[in-house]
Amino acid sequence: MEKSLDSVQSRTCEGFDAFRHALETGDTADFLNKVTEDFHFSVPLPLEGWNHEQQGKERFEELIRFERSVFQMQLTPLIVLENEDNGMVVFRSEGLLNGRPFRNELAIVFEFEAGRIRSFGEYVGMPLKNYENP
Repeated sequence: MEKSLDSVQSRTCEGFDAFRHALETGDTADFLNKVTEDFHFSVPLPLEGWNHEQQGKERFEELIRFERSVFQMQLTPLIVLENEDNGMVVFRSEGLLNGRPFRNELAIVFEFEAGRIRSFGEYVGMPLKNYENP
């Protein structure tokens, strides 16, 4: 069964909107309702404990709490691409990182399984040195 372009793009947009909402507000419920039971993710944090693949919903909630403790940000999607199994959003993140102005472009790649987010990988355009020296 072939998917329409609108349904494919809306799946990625809905996933990204829920991800963005979690990072901007701390409310993870919508995002976590979209993930599979074996959900996992990786993020480009150069910190012990975060520099490898992460597993599960609880770990995602920990990520959001941590990121919100050092970032106050807004995310703006720039490019959305998707095929049958994966979706990618290139986005701008801007705000404050440890109290200093911050702006960067990143990409997030979602892996879908049966219409749900099985995993994501986040890729950063510039090293996050401010994490190491707050």
